[in-house]
Amino acid sequence: MRAFLLPLVCLWAGWLSLGVSPGQSQPPYHVGFDNAAELRQHFRRTPARKPLVSAHRGGPTSGFPENCLATFDHTLRFAPAIIECDVQLTKDGQLVMMHDETLDRTTNGTGKLADRTYDELQPLRLEDNAGQLTDYRIPTLSQVLDWARGKAILTVDVKRGVPAERIVEAIRQAKAESYAAVITYSAEAALQYHRLHPDLMISVTVRNPEDFQRLAATGIPFDHLLAFVGVSEPEPSLYELLHAKGISCILGTMGNLDRKAAARTTNVYADLIRNGADILATDQPKEAAEALKGTF
Repeated sequence: MRAFLLPLVCLWAGWLSLGVSPGQSQPPYHVGFDNAAELRQHFRRTPARKPLVSAHRGGPTSGFPENCLATFDHTLRFAPAIIECDVQLTKDGQLVMMHDETLDRTTNGTGKLADRTYDELQPLRLEDNAGQLTDYRIPTLSQVLDWARGKAILTVDVKRGVPAERIVEAIRQAKAESYAAVITYSAEAALQYHRLHPDLMISVTVRNPEDFQRLAATGIPFDHLLAFVGVSEPEPSLYELLHAKGISCILGTMGNLDRKAAARTTNVYADLIRNGADILATDQPKEAAEALKGTF
């Protein structure tokens, strides 16, 4: 690991010693690794590891749209977050960052993204979650991979219709194996990515023991895997099964669990970690990081 970059897990201790809150704007919380093996070690689940926060769609907030480079930078000023982002394919085969299949919700354009060429997307501007128009434009996956180097860990959610080969090619070209993981939704998809690039870190949905057995049968080394366990808490036995293999568990709090955390006076995020989650994928990365500060 580069000496001038702090690993994410060490930053929690730094907040305590410096009296710094992750909810306060500070110099950016950056992290970087020299190779894919270091990234795998960073994610490996051990009893002593600290909890992590993943910023769903990069952590959009007022004036900062989802899947936007400026938003990613803004998030890292408040929390040492993993940046989760979404990739789609344009009509002319360019990989761009967008969650929805249509442009209507997040830009001042309309219609299907897949019906537009990259050049046709360039005049469009991004809107934040309240519909406020910004000066920011749709980035490419290549731009995001370049941005993240030496700054952040990415988890790339590959949307329907995007060939796995194109994603792997982009990661290879950027030499991003040390900081980019790919999100998949089945053991079969995870195996496809592993065969294309055996060094890749892969997140895969595991909601029950049967999902885990299918994943284990692929032969993908466990230290190459993260397990997304859903958007509600699983049975404790699933956490135990995955932890026994050294696999860190991602719990999606976006939606109901984030709302529950906002409404309660108790520390819901800390309770979710105590119950077995290792990484919280949240729409509220600043609040989640603040809630976890000094708790573990």
